[in-house]
Amino acid sequence: MSLMALDLSDPQWLAHRFDETTDSIRFLHCTRAERSAAPFLTDDNLPTRAMSERGRADAVAGIAPANTAFIFHSAYCCSTLLANVFDLPGTSTALKEPQILNDMVGWRHRGADPAAVGKVLGDSIALLARPFEAGESVVIKPSNVVNGLASAIFELCPQTPAILLHAPLRSFLTSIARKGMWGRLWVRELLSRQLVDGLVTLGFEPRDHLLHTDLQAAAVSWLAQQQLFAALLARWPERLRSLNSETLIGEPQASVGAAAVHFRIDLGDEQVAAIVASAFSREAKSGGTFVPGQRDADRQAGEALHAEEIDKVSIWAEAVADRVNVPMNLPLPLVTP
Repeated sequence: MSLMALDLSDPQWLAHRFDETTDSIRFLHCTRAERSAAPFLTDDNLPTRAMSERGRADAVAGIAPANTAFIFHSAYCCSTLLANVFDLPGTSTALKEPQILNDMVGWRHRGADPAAVGKVLGDSIALLARPFEAGESVVIKPSNVVNGLASAIFELCPQTPAILLHAPLRSFLTSIARKGMWGRLWVRELLSRQLVDGLVTLGFEPRDHLLHTDLQAAAVSWLAQQQLFAALLARWPERLRSLNSETLIGEPQASVGAAAVHFRIDLGDEQVAAIVASAFSREAKSGGTFVPGQRDADRQAGEALHAEEIDKVSIWAEAVADRVNVPMNLPLPLVTP
């Protein structure tokens, strides 16, 4: 199949990758249905087809971004579910973990000039925030590895609201334990990125992290993200709100309704009820039918299997949090229990 001509007036051209060697953006032609079906907008989850490239300065010329909002998250906290809620043709579109934002993190970690990263980051967000239809809002859910750039994003987008979604510590530890070796490897990789980003300021020496068990490493990662989210909420209290994943699952209609208001997306009560009935009845990533009570059953089974380790690490993490003043419950909740 021949390569399609790049037309940036067509919102199906997704800003997908950044090439730092040529200062250019690579665009992937990707329909709304393809984006909606993909759990994440990454190379592994999107159609394999040729990309078209445009110099960054030319690509952003004349771009008029839509009303934009962000969902930042701590992983294993139903963030994909919340993003799916705002996949509403004619009203809003959701971008789940776009690859180009991950590229910004990798470029930064390779020693890029912070000012240059900031400029390209702002342009990347502007290109992502092109709606499919006039008047639509765009809700962007970055990968949690992008959390280290959250402050920069809020500086670049001074009017943009965001929700900081997180799971309780025990739920997070259980999720990691249930994933077995791969979950434990993943959380150590996450912690290594947080260390590079300078986000782990909990009083540990570098060698301490080598001595921690896998679930202690998971707890350190959780505490670092909790500390970051608390600092962000304190700095931008007028446009940031926190949301506990247990509240999202336990009070879906109140959570979705409050999120829409916070994001400046106009939804009536009947619309919210219909959205909740649809989104909360299927698996967020696979799209399969969601079995009521399955999430709690899986968590309880995971807790039972790893109860001793989870109990001990939870007590240890709470002591660390108390010592360095990290809140176990974030302020400014979107929904008050």
